[in-house]
Amino acid sequence: MLALWAAMAQAAPPERITLTYELKRNGTVHVDVSETLEHDSRTYAITSEGRGRGILALFGVLKRTSRGHITPQGLRPDEFRDQRPGGWAVSAKFDWDARSVTQEKNGKSETLKMPADAQDPLSLAYSFAFVPPKGREYDVTRADGRGLTPFRFIVVGNEKLATPAGEMQTLHIAKVRDGPEDKATDIWFAAERDFLPVRLLVVDADGTRADQIVTRIGK
Repeated sequence: MLALWAAMAQAAPPERITLTYELKRNGTVHVDVSETLEHDSRTYAITSEGRGRGILALFGVLKRTSRGHITPQGLRPDEFRDQRPGGWAVSAKFDWDARSVTQEKNGKSETLKMPADAQDPLSLAYSFAFVPPKGREYDVTRADGRGLTPFRFIVVGNEKLATPAGEMQTLHIAKVRDGPEDKATDIWFAAERDFLPVRLLVVDADGTRADQIVTRIGK
């Protein structure tokens, strides 16, 4: 089955594509998210913007960006930024020659040794669109400007997923939890739509669910 998925994902996604999502918290939609991927087969840029519904719209736009290069191993980020209303912002700059990442937070800068499997949250979600998974599990270290966090994901399987954008054949992966207090994280990728991320589910230890599911895929 993994070989089939790999064969289906040989072609890169369109040079520009936008996915829109609804982000639900415990079943109620709180945020509308729009993510745009642009690339020229050598470099890429991903922009994600979240706008709250109702009274949450008063808090402004949450914006995240990732830019970098496309390699035979997938996406290799150069810079990630996370900006929120009120002037809050963090960033991570990747130096692949020095194998280091410099993160800026609250006006302070810190340089950390970077493992070879480092990804930011956006490049992690879109890397399969360029290089599909080849095994049953894989390791990745998330660098989001607030630290380095090692993750191990396992391939759960091939699943049909019902979304507002239609039913999709997907590849479902899940993060291996470090313990009962660790968050559960599951991601579904559309196997017939260039392995783009179409659902992200995070469940806190207290049972709180943040479920981001695609509503539209278009240019």
